[in-house]
Parts: sequence; structure tokens; C-alpha cells
Amino acid sequence: MTLDEARVVMHEWVSSEALRIHMESVAVCVGAYADQLDPDDAERWRVAGLLHDFDYERFPTLGDHPFVGVKELERLGVDEDIRTAILGHADFSGVPRETSMAKALYACDELAGFIIACCKVRPNGIADLEPKSVRKKLKDKAFAAAVNREDIARGIDELGPVCGDPDAATFGPRHIQTCIDAMRGERERLGI
Repeated sequence: MTLDEARVVMHEWVSSEALRIHMESVAVCVGAYADQLDPDDAERWRVAGLLHDFDYERFPTLGDHPFVGVKELERLGVDEDIRTAILGHADFSGVPRETSMAKALYACDELAGFIIACCKVRPNGIADLEPKSVRKKLKDKAFAAAVNREDIARGIDELGPVCGDPDAATFGPRHIQTCIDAMRGERERLGI
């Protein structure tokens, strides 16, 4: 599946602009890691990032998401690596994150959403956002309270050898910078 084809699926399944922006943001961040680790396969990584939550609006319960979406992707002929990465982004699925793609998707999911929340409270959005500001907000449990900080730390632990952030306790400044840079490069399209 190409990125353009994935966007068609996203638009068919998702009407929420906020959810679409989240999915696009995750795709951009995952793509930044693909560019470093697997440039020949970068589009597949971006497809995984883009489609990781495409069934969430219709099937938000833990028993359904992401399982319903993955079945649909299988029906559409999307390859197993992408489907497995999408299953692995949900801890409760029991699917281990064994590939770099799966680890990047998990590590970027919650963080991309958190970065968007940070941008919304800044006069310049993402233009001058720095990792230290994101890390400070991560320590404030009242800010974007729905974002799971443990998932962010776990993602950094798993991706640490790749992103150069071996200590999740610091909320991975290199990982945060990679995601900020990726999203900043698409800021107009993402509206941040």
C-alpha cells in the first residue's frame, strides 16, 4: 500500500480532523526514523504510522481497536510487518514489538500527540519548541493528562539504542528532538 492509498483509507474511516492530524504526525515521526534506519522502505514505515489508529473512531474499545483495523488491512492486502507493528502499538494486544518499525511506531505514538498539545499552548506553535520544554510539560501530570507518560518512557527504552536515548527517565531528549524536527518540517500541513 502506498502512502496515498493509505490516506484514502484514513479519509474513508476517520472524520475527526484532530485524529487525522495525530495520525499524520505519527507518520511523519516514524518516517524520520525510517529515513535513518531503512530509507529504501521508508514509505511502508510511514503507512504504518498513518494507519495505526484508523479504526479508532469507529471502534474505540480495547477489544476492537486495533484488531478490527488490522483485519481490514489484511483484507486490503497490507503486508504483515505493517499489521504487526500496528498491533504492537497497543500493549494490551500482546504482540511484541520486534522490528525497528514497530518500536518506532510505539515510541512516536504518544509523544507525537503530546507534542501537538505543547504546540497548542505556545504562541509560535512548533516553530521554537525545544525538547526541554516538552520534557518540562511531561513532568506536569495535569498537562495533557490523557497522554500516558509510562508509554512514552517505555517507547524510549525500546527505541533507545536506535535514537541514542538510553535513559527513559529523562524522557529522551534526542527522541523528542527527532519528532519535533520531523513535525516542524510538516508544520503547515499539520497545522502546528
